[in-house]
Amino acid sequence: MVDYLAILPEIALLVLAAILLLVDIRLKEEGKDTLNWIALFGLVITFVLTILLAQPGEEEVIWGGMLRHDWMAFVFRLVFIAGAAFTVVFSRGWEAIGDRGEFYGLLVLSTLGMTLMGAAGDLVMLLLAIETASIPLYIMAGFSTKDGKSAEAGFKYLLFGAMTSAVMMYGFSLLFGFGGTTDIYALADAIAAGNVPTLPLMTSIILVLVGFGFKISMFPFHFWSPDVYEGAPTPVTGFLSTASKAAGFAVLVRVMLVAFPSVTVEWQTLLAILSAITMTVGNLVALRQTNIKRMLAYSSIGHAGYILMGVAAASSLGVISVVYYIAAYLLTNLAAFGFVAIYYKQTGSDEIEDYAGFSRRSPGLAFAMLFTFLSLGGIPPLGGFFGKLLVFSAAIQAVMVWLAVVGVLNAVIALYYYLTVIKFVYLRRQEGDEVPFPVAKSQSLAIIICVLGVTFLGVIMAPMFELAQKVASSFF
Repeated sequence: MVDYLAILPEIALLVLAAILLLVDIRLKEEGKDTLNWIALFGLVITFVLTILLAQPGEEEVIWGGMLRHDWMAFVFRLVFIAGAAFTVVFSRGWEAIGDRGEFYGLLVLSTLGMTLMGAAGDLVMLLLAIETASIPLYIMAGFSTKDGKSAEAGFKYLLFGAMTSAVMMYGFSLLFGFGGTTDIYALADAIAAGNVPTLPLMTSIILVLVGFGFKISMFPFHFWSPDVYEGAPTPVTGFLSTASKAAGFAVLVRVMLVAFPSVTVEWQTLLAILSAITMTVGNLVALRQTNIKRMLAYSSIGHAGYILMGVAAASSLGVISVVYYIAAYLLTNLAAFGFVAIYYKQTGSDEIEDYAGFSRRSPGLAFAMLFTFLSLGGIPPLGGFFGKLLVFSAAIQAVMVWLAVVGVLNAVIALYYYLTVIKFVYLRRQEGDEVPFPVAKSQSLAIIICVLGVTFLGVIMAPMFELAQKVASSFF
């Protein structure tokens, strides 16, 4: 018998998506802004219900192992729902998407797919969940139909996503052939019992990593990110860079740690190398960017490299570092893209040099932006610092000191381009920078919550650290 409380978030999200689409049909054009509030209220209610009613006790298997109700699934559900809620706030008033019910329906359905990704215990369910999350994102990336860049972004995202999904499916089929099962938790024993040679097994793992690497923007599957991030509506970009990336890492952690213990050393080495290359490429290319969305795109690639360090560690501390880093990164990057969305809506520019004098137009927002970019750069005592500290510690504990050194050097490089933006905000002037900068109250509140959350994660580590420990206990 299914414990419906265990899948309460998924049920709530499905109902919310249906309500949004039905209400959209009934509403007249002048009342369409109501949809934004319905989506936000529904996501907040889902978030609260998940905390109150869907916390796991003993690990629970649902639908014959298709889904797992554990702390891993619980924490990442909260991450995805929170990411969607902030995206709704920053979408308010955004031309072409802010008052369209189908946009919010697609956003909620994508979030539903992500929650299933975080809980998937079977390759078939995992594939269905990935596609449920991805297909709405393809549409959302190209949602601004009057903008050629948005249409291009949607098409590129679809094209790359389809190709990498096909490669990943082939990897899944090989794993099924080796193990005779699609259950992730039974796969390890089945592979070990069949004495599968290391080379064919690693080949199938590499094929699977193609799909996962696309979701997290890992080198060499990152090429889509800058163009899609720049072309997609900015609220969608924020969702892509946080919730979608978190979903990819949730899947990566569960599959690699559970299904492939027999070749842990091999895939550890592979992920460590990819981690070093990913963060280096992302940060070095970010240095040359003049468009803030492209800069944040390459920054996002760099952060994927940092998080991969925790996965490569293949330890309890590694899992803790991944969860903690993602929590800090979610709040920080959502705030960063929130600033970009607000600024673009007022000025129509994404160029870094056009942020000159921003501190004079909106001192409060500029101060919050300073906090956000310092956290992205890993400056204490903010959440981004402790996220980096934990992944570096996990790498050192796993006897990968060289990787930690590469990470530290990359953190220094990243700090340079983050401070470059702050330089324009505070130290440069431009004509008209004395004109006040209007910001919606809901968006101001969302920014404040993000900044306070990042500060809290840096000043008071214990609550989030303990939650991350519970996630790690699902594997070690």
